[in-house]
Amino acid sequence: MSSPLLQVRDLKISYSGREVVHGVSFDVHPGEVVAVVGESGSGKSTTAHAVVGLLAGNGSVDSGSVLLEGDELVGLSDRAWRTVRGARIGLVPQDPTLSLNPVKRIGDQVAEALHVHGLAKGAVARARAVELLEAAGLPDAHVRARQYPSELSGGMRQRVLIAIGLAAGPRLLVADEPTSALDVTVQRQVLDHLEGLTREAGTAVLFITHDLAVAADRASRVVVMSQGEVVEVGTAQQVLTHPQHEYTRSLLASAPSLSSARIRVEPRQRTTPPAPRAAEPLVQVTSLVKEFPLPGRGNVQRAVSDVSFAIGRGETVGLVGESGSGKTTTARLVLGLERPTSGRIRFDGADTAGLKGSAWRELRRRVQLVYQNPYASLDPRIAVGETIAEPLRAFGIGDRASRRRRAAELLDQVRLPADALERRPAELSGGQRQRVAIARALALEPEFVVCDEPVSALDVSVQAQILELLVQLQTDHGLSYLFISHDLAVVRQISDRVGVMRRGELVEFATADEVFSTPQHEYTVELLEAIPGRRALEDVS
Repeated sequence: MSSPLLQVRDLKISYSGREVVHGVSFDVHPGEVVAVVGESGSGKSTTAHAVVGLLAGNGSVDSGSVLLEGDELVGLSDRAWRTVRGARIGLVPQDPTLSLNPVKRIGDQVAEALHVHGLAKGAVARARAVELLEAAGLPDAHVRARQYPSELSGGMRQRVLIAIGLAAGPRLLVADEPTSALDVTVQRQVLDHLEGLTREAGTAVLFITHDLAVAADRASRVVVMSQGEVVEVGTAQQVLTHPQHEYTRSLLASAPSLSSARIRVEPRQRTTPPAPRAAEPLVQVTSLVKEFPLPGRGNVQRAVSDVSFAIGRGETVGLVGESGSGKTTTARLVLGLERPTSGRIRFDGADTAGLKGSAWRELRRRVQLVYQNPYASLDPRIAVGETIAEPLRAFGIGDRASRRRRAAELLDQVRLPADALERRPAELSGGQRQRVAIARALALEPEFVVCDEPVSALDVSVQAQILELLVQLQTDHGLSYLFISHDLAVVRQISDRVGVMRRGELVEFATADEVFSTPQHEYTVELLEAIPGRRALEDVS
């Protein structure tokens, strides 16, 4: 094997004097894809940021070495880094929403990378930017180059970051969770383009991810990190089929797959009696249509088209589909956050379109929502106890002391320690914040909860804990769920029945077993084939 392109040796990194990465070592060879995997807090992104010289202001490399083609990167001045970053090491960050300038056209942002490194200027740089966008898989690149980031989808924005990262022809590309927020079909397309581009150019890739299946599909070697240390290194097949470390085995066990059975739990002591099974469903959606006006006289976009389904008491119905399929709009219609253009929604036999005043407010008590992003859905200024008690205060339930007791009970139900009452969201992990969001949704003892991508931003081990918690709460309280997700393997674990949406239409609706074992629609088959991990398993077999 050739000499390593990148050599990381005994790297130790601290934040504010506290060591968080403890002697990490690994190599990346020319043209090789090495994945670094681990859950939040494992040190994988911190290690990647040290490699590209982008540690936070309170971060420091205490000791160790990072060699790029034999040149030491630790201790470089800001001026020296400008000759390395972009030109010799490219970066594809995780979040294109934060990484792209919202007031600058896409083409200009790609051209800037060429201009900074003296590769092209003016019209030449703009023309080259279009070529790079086209190579990264952006459709109608010449048109997209004149648009702003807000006018592109998440997958398109991620392709723009890939174009910027590869613009100067770096020898090494660091991709930090580049597809964690994308649907499986878009994820596959983006990773296919990234793989093709780097293979053609002979570029090595350091791929940071919490998704072991993606790592197994895309990497030749996998580095597993836990609590700031490397616990296992091996080929993708070795790590996937014969993990040596207990932590790697736990990651694999936590990762949902299509072969996973629905989660089952034993009931704990019930705080409320389970609702008796009734012949009439709790939620009945009939011929639902939602259209949004577009610029131009009479132009509309049909986001939801003739959708019908029912949700029984104590049942979970999953809705899956890629971005723009209409699943979240459907959820907002069911919640009453949007008014349907036509169609009918009945809750417990009552048509929600006719509810007003106190009747509508009473429905709000019985129907709750768990948002996708616990970072954005919790007020950072308010302590957790106040956040959970807020719905009780809004409905005039109890006094301050009783609301605090109820908040403490809910914290216990979602398996958070009592001292979390006094903490603020910034003091909690992503998984803990999502538990707070669930506790808040349960404060008014609802019968129906809409979960909109509640685990998409979480690592697989934390994801598994949240899914088990949702099933436990359903078992204890007889809750009904509408579970929105683009992750089919997650939906398989929690749903009784599953609906598949595409371009606003419900193209398939059946039991979870039927949808995943014998899909009837070609789009469902396409979604199933796009799930990461299959390629590695095929290579092993």
